[in-house]
Amino acid sequence: MVRRVKRAPGSVARLARRELSASDLLGQCLARIAEREPVVQAWEVIDAEGSLAEARRIDALRDKPSLCGIPVGVKDLIDTADLPTAYGSPIHRRHRPARDAECVRRLRAAGAIVLGKTVTTEFAVYSPGKTRNPRDPSRTPGGSSSGSAAAVADGMVPVALGSQTAGSIIRPASYCGVIGYKPTYGLVPLEGVHPLAPSLDTLGFFALSLEDIPPVISALSNAPPTPIRSRRPRLGLCRTEAWPRAAPQTQELIEKAAKALGARFVDLGSPFAALIDAQIAIMGAEAVATLREEPQSELSARLREFLREGAGVTPERLAAARDQAERCRGDLDRVFEDLDALLTPATTGEAPEGLAATGDPAFCRIWTLLGVPCISLPVLTGPAGLPIGLQVVGRRQTDDELLSSAAWIYERIG
Repeated sequence: MVRRVKRAPGSVARLARRELSASDLLGQCLARIAEREPVVQAWEVIDAEGSLAEARRIDALRDKPSLCGIPVGVKDLIDTADLPTAYGSPIHRRHRPARDAECVRRLRAAGAIVLGKTVTTEFAVYSPGKTRNPRDPSRTPGGSSSGSAAAVADGMVPVALGSQTAGSIIRPASYCGVIGYKPTYGLVPLEGVHPLAPSLDTLGFFALSLEDIPPVISALSNAPPTPIRSRRPRLGLCRTEAWPRAAPQTQELIEKAAKALGARFVDLGSPFAALIDAQIAIMGAEAVATLREEPQSELSARLREFLREGAGVTPERLAAARDQAERCRGDLDRVFEDLDALLTPATTGEAPEGLAATGDPAFCRIWTLLGVPCISLPVLTGPAGLPIGLQVVGRRQTDDELLSSAAWIYERIG
């Protein structure tokens, strides 16, 4: 299982070295979309004409902006002034935001080209959109960042924005077989991103190459870019309370990968028990407040059910869940005093068959609640030949170290 794998070069670096032009890269993306979009259905709207004009403008510059004209997809939960933003709901079908979300503004300022808007589930909750899994169109791509994961995994665009409140980046990345990165909570601004549960909502993205993560996260966070320096990390295998939900084949794959990488077993202990339930309580209660102004009769039955459950969370239960989460954040910081990263499943297994649901986010919930950075690496293969992500979890505010650990892992298993 252990072997050296050369990391794919990033699109930003290739553009910066002028190995290809922004126009050429965009043309490749549009050709792939024309070929595959009828099957995958990852996009709500594509701005081919505007994107090509922007690519030509950037190509003509002597001094390139930092992102050099890389095309990006933007989840339809995120405001764009030049493209409609419906939040995955027919309620807002014709909505045109007055301004770009801050994350979109920063990407454009750094020289990224917004190719179009990708499909999201309804208000980033459970009701699926039209997107199919590019590895097997009869299976879910996951959610809620369905279109972003599928578009990047299928080579339609090298990078696409997503968001995660429970498992909406890591889970679809695992199902579609692509890199999914959820930064430390609060690292990237959320102004102009439709909220669901504000204490949990985190903006992240999908990428074909690890090498594109530092320049993109630099643009999004306004922090200087830090190149990935692959180094051997101190790793721990963390099963979490969700372990019994994983398919036996998934458990075996994760344990074999952990052994090959020299990870030691880590038991988080009783303070972390029922942390999944705490995340569910907080997410539901905050979603009720966030979506209160939406016409309830026009929401899907599944979303109304979710909101009814959230409305049943008592103030006492909500306070207890938040207290437990805060205590566990401190406990986890102490765990990372002896470790650089934790290994855990990204999902229970391969993408489930059918398109009526988006899969179980059990292996993502506690990490989102704790605000730590996570990355799903497409390095494992399940019994049906479909991808299963290895989730790598880092300490809060140490995203650079997480990426270094992920690079070392990515080079050694596949």
